[in-house]
Amino acid sequence: MVRYIIRRVLISIPVLLGVSLIAFFLVQASGDPMAVYNANPNISAEDLVRLQKTYGFDKPVYVQYLYWLRNALTGNWGQSFLTHQDVLTMIGQRMGNTLLLMGTSFVLTILISMVLGIYSATHKYSLGDYVVTTLSFFGYAMPSFWFGLMLIIVFAVRFKELGLPSLPAAGMYPVRGEPSFWELLKHMVLPVTVLSLISVAKYTRYLRSSMLEVIGQDYIRTARGKGASERQVLWRHAFKNAVIPLVTLIMMDIPSLFSGALITEQVFAWPGMGRMYWEHAVWVDYPVLMGIILLVSTLVVVCNLLADVSYAIFDPRIRLS
Repeated sequence: MVRYIIRRVLISIPVLLGVSLIAFFLVQASGDPMAVYNANPNISAEDLVRLQKTYGFDKPVYVQYLYWLRNALTGNWGQSFLTHQDVLTMIGQRMGNTLLLMGTSFVLTILISMVLGIYSATHKYSLGDYVVTTLSFFGYAMPSFWFGLMLIIVFAVRFKELGLPSLPAAGMYPVRGEPSFWELLKHMVLPVTVLSLISVAKYTRYLRSSMLEVIGQDYIRTARGKGASERQVLWRHAFKNAVIPLVTLIMMDIPSLFSGALITEQVFAWPGMGRMYWEHAVWVDYPVLMGIILLVSTLVVVCNLLADVSYAIFDPRIRLS
């Protein structure tokens, strides 16, 4: 196991280098990073030339990448062209907001998906199974921006017009008044609902299919034949093996906890990582973009490794070598 982990860590180094190289060239090719300064009428042509030399834009792209890589490896992720703040500081300021939103929806997604997926599999072709399956297809196919806008129209606009208790449409706290935990919860309801519904639809379908496959295996029938209760058969034998495909989905979704849901955060004006990425992508603020890409890429590699290790924990038949 230890040798396997060390080998995977060593392999991940060139993978991350390749990802950062491709991402850097794509970001550079997507627009002019000097656009934020070109749009400022107070900056003269001489100032633009001086800024180009300061940031190294007068050098070839591969040289700029080497400078960026050297600084990134030493913990200097640069400064934003838009806000002139340190990139690591900006990420730290937005990280908590994103983790609060995404973490809440993630926990709700797993809990609800486990209940619905197991129920749907153990009540195959029943009315409840058809209802869960239909809602899953609906949630999986529904665009998050459309669903978010519908929720805003109904619960934030229409309810307010009818004099009913309404929910906030944007932000984390009200513009006026003191921030409070209750106000934070109210602002979280709509975005968490959007994120959770779409993820629940995906997780439920995977868990249902996996449970149905496992329930038909010989060792499940053997466990029943030995007199094990249905509860023991379900949780000790079936669920433990059926959850393995779901582990892959969960591990691949963990990086999104840190990167944020770009569309949902934009719709609800949630000040998180996803919205920050969009705001700085418009101006090709590549220090911020590369910082977020590097963070997410590292998390994807780490979560892939954790997923492989967790397979051996859930299923002793799987050996890592």
